Amino acid sequence: MQCMKAVTAALLSCCLLSATALAQNKAVKIGVLDDMAGPYAENTGPGDVASVKFAIADFGGSVLGKPIELVTADFQSKVDVGVGIARRWYDNEDVDMILGLPNSALALALVKVAVEKNRIVMPTAAATSELTGKSCTTHSIHWIYDTYGQGKTIVNALSKQGGDTWFFITVDYAFGLAVESDATAFIKAAGGKVLGSVRHPLNTADFSSYVLQAQASKAKGLMFANGGGDIINGVKQASEFGLVKQGMKISAPLAQFPDVHGVGLKIAQGLMIASPFYYDMTPEARAFTDRFTKEMGRPPSFIQAGTYGAVLHYLKAVQAAGTDEAKAVMAQMKKLPINDFMTKNGSVREDGRVIRDMYLMQAKTPEESKGGWDLVKMVATVPGNEAFRPLEEGGCPLVTKK
Repeated sequence: MQCMKAVTAALLSCCLLSATALAQNKAVKIGVLDDMAGPYAENTGPGDVASVKFAIADFGGSVLGKPIELVTADFQSKVDVGVGIARRWYDNEDVDMILGLPNSALALALVKVAVEKNRIVMPTAAATSELTGKSCTTHSIHWIYDTYGQGKTIVNALSKQGGDTWFFITVDYAFGLAVESDATAFIKAAGGKVLGSVRHPLNTADFSSYVLQAQASKAKGLMFANGGGDIINGVKQASEFGLVKQGMKISAPLAQFPDVHGVGLKIAQGLMIASPFYYDMTPEARAFTDRFTKEMGRPPSFIQAGTYGAVLHYLKAVQAAGTDEAKAVMAQMKKLPINDFMTKNGSVREDGRVIRDMYLMQAKTPEESKGGWDLVKMVATVPGNEAFRPLEEGGCPLVTKK
């Protein structure tokens, strides 16, 4: 009798635990952890949130009979704040997947947290190629772009134009250092030399001392290894000091359409950028751009456009897996092809790198532009298998040795 009571109590406890688990998991929850008001907000932040909302609505608002819910937060450009928010979301608010993360140091920290918590993280805004290198994990996908692909596209193009000496102005954290490191490898592979580099803090207003050092180096190419507002300030001040008139080629691998708009075509004309997206690339891309512009007042950055596709692919994988459990969903995301207005027949590689075509673009002259956001022209298409680092070269511990 005593034994029967014990068995009954154990079964009841098990049922109660299962009921509690189900009660805490009545939705598929997506978290956007982003820069909502800082130097990267124009390319990420509120625009990312808008793209996620569009994707949720287009998927139908629910999956597996559960509502799809969205939570958002500003990490205030502080890694510790971002990690704290992510842990709270995973532990207390049942968030299944986090994306955004426009800070490589934050992304590198959170891919480890996602493994620990058996949840998913998709750094749609972070750039460092280490996310699919030595820091790759079973629970992360690097969705849109990386420092390897951006750097390779720009350096190879400018090297063909005689750019054999370079100087870097680099934001001083993991993202900027990765841009400089990857680009340096391509410069050397093309037979070029790096004549110098200088570091600057995030969100710098005065670039004059850095620009003067670049000018003194006599390098043919100046690369801004930074992003957002730092690109706008840096490129403007390089122009003010006459570097372009003196023949120096200026590039910013992480420049996006809002950055080119912020600089203005009078200064930006000729600037080379690398992008996986252009808002007039297909009728579907134009339709999304019109929708986004109606909501946000301007076209999307490539990060904001790519964020839409990331959410759709995640939700398709949840549907295919029949669960929102992280490992099952990750398996489906790597199995399913990627098809949306930005990516055709893309794929998620073993190391978590999404393979898609990249495009070399150049800022138009003011005379070429037909409107306020008619900013760039296509120069070349770089196939995905050429744009991104070969699987065997990244050092990802997940990659099966051949």
